[in-house]
Amino acid sequence: MFALAVLFRRKERYIMNNAIDNYIMAHKDELIESVRESVRFPSVEAAPAGEGAPFGAAVRDALEHALKLGESFGFKTTNLDGYAGCIDFGEGDEMLGVIGHLDVVPEGEGWIHPPYAAEIADGKIFGRGTMDDKGPAIASIYALAAVKAAGIPLRRRVRIILGTNEETGWGCMNHYREVAEIPTLSFSPDADYPVVNSEKGICHITVKCAAKTNVRINGGTRANVVCGKAKVFVPVDIIEVENKLSPILAKDFEVALTAVPGGTDILITGLDAHGSMPEMGKNAMQAAFALLNTLPLEGEDRKVIELLHNTFKYDMHGESLGIDCEDASGRLSMNPGVISWDDEGFEISVDFRCPISLDMGKVRDALMTALKDYAPVITHEKIQDGHYIPADSELVSKLLDVYAQRTGKREEPLAIGGGTYARAFPNAVAFGCEQPGISGPVHMPNEFIGIDELIFNALMIADAIVALAAK
Repeated sequence: MFALAVLFRRKERYIMNNAIDNYIMAHKDELIESVRESVRFPSVEAAPAGEGAPFGAAVRDALEHALKLGESFGFKTTNLDGYAGCIDFGEGDEMLGVIGHLDVVPEGEGWIHPPYAAEIADGKIFGRGTMDDKGPAIASIYALAAVKAAGIPLRRRVRIILGTNEETGWGCMNHYREVAEIPTLSFSPDADYPVVNSEKGICHITVKCAAKTNVRINGGTRANVVCGKAKVFVPVDIIEVENKLSPILAKDFEVALTAVPGGTDILITGLDAHGSMPEMGKNAMQAAFALLNTLPLEGEDRKVIELLHNTFKYDMHGESLGIDCEDASGRLSMNPGVISWDDEGFEISVDFRCPISLDMGKVRDALMTALKDYAPVITHEKIQDGHYIPADSELVSKLLDVYAQRTGKREEPLAIGGGTYARAFPNAVAFGCEQPGISGPVHMPNEFIGIDELIFNALMIADAIVALAAK
């Protein structure tokens, strides 16, 4: 009951916000149910489903649900052609933005609780998007409702901005910037407390290489998700494969072998995780390369596997590519997330999170040079520059104060590898919603948000709105 203990201490010191705290606690059950309703929409990006649904019907439905929730509190809402939504309150020439997203990464496998059932167990809500980012996004709506109910006068308008394409192409924010007002300052509850004021650059590259081989590998769901499962065919007898399993079994990968005509089917299971934190997962693609590199393959099969293994190994920082580096924003991370390999060659998608001082063109060049013998062609590339807001700015300093007042802990701002909506706007940071030492396995099986943490987030977001927008 950490959040409640802090709440009571804060009530003694900050009487003006008693009404906000009381409102959120009085509407705790409704907040929980609203999050569960949102999680039940399987809002993974899909093909357009007609007008108003550029990222699929489920994403549209999740957006409409959140906007209707905003309307139920008497807020003005706007649907920006299905790309994003706005929930507005207050008056003033300047605007505070609170930016969340309602799309999610694919569910993957290995769930104990069904990914879209929003089951409650052990004081947690389980489901894809509970922490990233539906729980915090819905908590933002209740936080704004609490500020409204408390009657606190505002000097800045407040707009909750709900995106629908954060996990893939950010088309939602591109559209928002084209048709809507840019906030004066903003925060996104989609990272960590106390405040994230520095985000590394992001480089997603998909490269296709021509290679006539007998090997087949298919694995992964997104570049920014650690490859949790890889399906492999090799033209090697099952006994020979079995004799080479010890090294990857020692790394806690699961392996299933099936004898098939002409060779062996191999299923390697690792662990999904967020691509910006590859150390939290187990990359089945890299394990596949390592295993196949020990098998008696011949010709192009041998050459390609040697190349891929020597390029990626079990690296998480681009060591074998020669790009491992670090600055104040953090160390480079690398995640080979998706591979598709057929008789014409292979296509691989890699996620790099780059220190702000690094020229991301060097990352692209290093990958293309490593694969140069197989005529690499870039089929997709997405680059987002790093993002930094000074620690002494109004935005960062006041949010650090809010965190200190609510928790009693004075902390320094953070630098992360994750990419949040903060980098979509010129004066924005990430604020929460993961507390130090408490994680809700983002992009992993059995993602969850603790109910105490959900309430804590609503309280903290309300505090932030008051600190940044109240008179």
